[in-house]
Amino acid sequence: MTTTTPASTTTHNRSKHKEASTRPLTPVIGAEISGVNLATVGDGAVAAVQAALLDHKVLFFRDQDITQDDQVGFAHRLGELTGGHPTLPSPDGKPFILELDSLLGGRADHWHTDVTFALEPPAISILRAVELPPVGGDTQWASTEAAYRRLPGPLQRLAGELHAVHTNAFDFGRALEPDSDDKARQHQNVFTSTIFETEHPVVRVHPETGRPTLLLGGFAKQIVGLPFDVSRDLLRVFATYVTRPEHIVRWSWRPGDVAIWDNRATQHYAVNDYGDGHRVVERVTVSGVPPVGLDGWRSEARRGDSSSYQAGFGARGGSLGDN
Repeated sequence: MTTTTPASTTTHNRSKHKEASTRPLTPVIGAEISGVNLATVGDGAVAAVQAALLDHKVLFFRDQDITQDDQVGFAHRLGELTGGHPTLPSPDGKPFILELDSLLGGRADHWHTDVTFALEPPAISILRAVELPPVGGDTQWASTEAAYRRLPGPLQRLAGELHAVHTNAFDFGRALEPDSDDKARQHQNVFTSTIFETEHPVVRVHPETGRPTLLLGGFAKQIVGLPFDVSRDLLRVFATYVTRPEHIVRWSWRPGDVAIWDNRATQHYAVNDYGDGHRVVERVTVSGVPPVGLDGWRSEARRGDSSSYQAGFGARGGSLGDN
């Protein structure tokens, strides 16, 4: 069903008479929002976007003629910002932005939740299309809330008792291919230049909805207390529930597109099917909190201090004016 929300008439919104409409893309995950300019959106529409995000997990906006500054400004209205990334550099003078350039190794073609190797993974990610290949380069998102809900009872109970170690030095689903080019290897070397390890509950309670979600993905190295081979097989079992077709929405990018997702209730995968085509996207992330399990246990850092990333501009000497 399509819903409409009157746009605010505050000074943030120069277009006072537009309505924002929400079109669900699947029954489980994903909705397209129209009638919203993220550069000038009013307070009422921002609140509606936040509510829709909790309902649909990932939101898509077409025809957004916005700049890096606009992207950062909108993201900051959703919450305090992290730095661009714990290890990868940001563009000069843009401390909140992570640029993912396919020609420089930034393809992200594995199922993952952003930055789960940190103690406080981002709450929300905002991704803007900058340059797109002629064909291909879609992104898929999966609902980790639906995945938990669909687990058989014995697996739900088991998952709720488990912890997993997440690290940027390991990707359960993908190793660097032997024929990877120098740019991809350089990207990987910078990505792992500082090693982080964090122990998270396999099932976290969403801090806003109160609903349980699976907290796994490509940075999950091993389930605590299990032999590696048993852990690997169990992670694969959980992954099959996350990536069931019924839990997925796929987005075909166009110039001007922006996607916003709830990083606490999703995994995503950038489809690497465009060969030598050039794909550049830029991401801004909103700060999160340490995940909490069903039993109230809170995540613990094992290695590496991600506090400067979590503090964003405050710890990096930047400010919103720098963007």
